Amino acid sequence: MTIRAIIIVLLFLFSIPSFSQENTDHTSILFYNVENLFDTKDNPQTEDDEYVPSSGRFWTHKRLNKKLLDISKVILSASGYNIPTVIALCEIENRNVLERLITDTPLNSKSYKIIHKESPDHRGIDVAFLYNSNKFIPINYKHYPLKNRKDSILRTREILYVSGVLNGGDTIHFFVNHWPSRYSGFLETKQLRNSAASLLRKKVDLLFEQFRSPKIVIMGDFNDNPTDESLYKILKAKKVNGKVLNSALYNLSYDWGEDGKGTLKYQSQWSVFDQIIVSGFLLNSNFGLVAKPENAKIINHSFLYEKDEKYRGLKLKRTYYGFSYMGGFSDHLPVLLQLENLD
Repeated sequence: MTIRAIIIVLLFLFSIPSFSQENTDHTSILFYNVENLFDTKDNPQTEDDEYVPSSGRFWTHKRLNKKLLDISKVILSASGYNIPTVIALCEIENRNVLERLITDTPLNSKSYKIIHKESPDHRGIDVAFLYNSNKFIPINYKHYPLKNRKDSILRTREILYVSGVLNGGDTIHFFVNHWPSRYSGFLETKQLRNSAASLLRKKVDLLFEQFRSPKIVIMGDFNDNPTDESLYKILKAKKVNGKVLNSALYNLSYDWGEDGKGTLKYQSQWSVFDQIIVSGFLLNSNFGLVAKPENAKIINHSFLYEKDEKYRGLKLKRTYYGFSYMGGFSDHLPVLLQLENLD
């Protein structure tokens, strides 16, 4: 090896730490609907029969392993070198697939821990909260089920609440959501999402009563757009426009659909179902962690898309189309919020 080559190698090696260090001025928070992350075992208590090796989908260990690796790829590439401190997920079947995600993929070096419980959902899919235990210390967490007028628990996902100390300083309150779907029709299911919005609003109002200026992050797949009744009128998640009030909620995803894009596509129509909402104080804060609207975004890496032959343009590269295995990622795009550290 020539002297010049040795010098080039040494310069490269000494430059690695400066590139690999995380940006401590930002804290990344990711939400991702991972689309049917099931294990391969049949649970007789839920409707998961499609996701076993003997089903029409032929859901095998090999396909599950690939999906876990793909999800880890999305997570690790979402915010550059600033790997997410908090990861909220939905459409996961159980703790087993979460354990495999953080131990059997490259995420195993990131000190992630899990907050999860089985939901009453009829398909057995849940929401979950992963956190880097070196940077986030949970204080409290609760699961809020959706109920009908007779106070019976509905067979859908619960709202997960987690509070904790982030980066050794600020207390942050998180809500993770996966509201009832539109599968049976928009009008037929509208009231269910309105009920979820009402439940969430009540829990947020309790925080405003208990704490002077809580820093709140709400994220999830709401199965509604930011301008729909559930989010805009019932949850009262506003557009950031003009004076920001500490005790109000602001939808940082409000304008995402204006360019004709979104977080999921049905036929030729894009929608913004995956959103990030914050309290006004998190926007106004002049100490600790602060949110800025421009730091909330859709993760739209090119490898998450493929050409849409039928409806033109691009579509999301999914795991399945119907019962045809495509080996893709998800039918949703992940969304990211990077909080700035002022201290």
